[in-house]
Amino acid sequence: MRILDKAEEILIATLMAAATLVIFAAVTHRFLATMPLVQDWVLRLDLSWAQELCIFMFVWMAKFGAAFGVRQGIHVGVDVLVRKLPGRQRVPFVMFALLAGALFTGVIAVLGGNFVWHMSQTDQTSPDLEAPMWIVYLCVPLGSGLMCFRFLQVAWRYLRSGELPHHNVAHVDGLDDEALGAKA
Repeated sequence: MRILDKAEEILIATLMAAATLVIFAAVTHRFLATMPLVQDWVLRLDLSWAQELCIFMFVWMAKFGAAFGVRQGIHVGVDVLVRKLPGRQRVPFVMFALLAGALFTGVIAVLGGNFVWHMSQTDQTSPDLEAPMWIVYLCVPLGSGLMCFRFLQVAWRYLRSGELPHHNVAHVDGLDDEALGAKA
């Protein structure tokens, strides 16, 4: 599990960093293209593909980021009424929500896999990068499948321990929470 968790985090961080660099390069290119002394040299560099690449990277980032959010307990959920219920009465509602999330994302993964399979049988490519579109859409079954797995993982842990993952917004990795409380 640690390998999967780390791979998920590395993929998201890599996509975020790469998208930032590509956007920075494209904006710098646009700015330099207006300067007379370097205009001719800069305009020879073709960065027309940068926007398309960033869109693809953000879509992949969003799909895997949603799975990360489920694992960390930071995924969007409306549980105002459920939190008001006593512990034992809360269990069926929480399990229903988790299993409904798993079912939905599992269906999306299967349908997305079918779509990607049929897309791979075509020669369709993206306009600027000319990348095969099935690779672009592969994030749908992969990200949704991982999200389904994360919902099931959280449901299993909840059944065993009664605990749901939760995110402490005040926590900083590498710093001891108790030491921070003592300094405050």
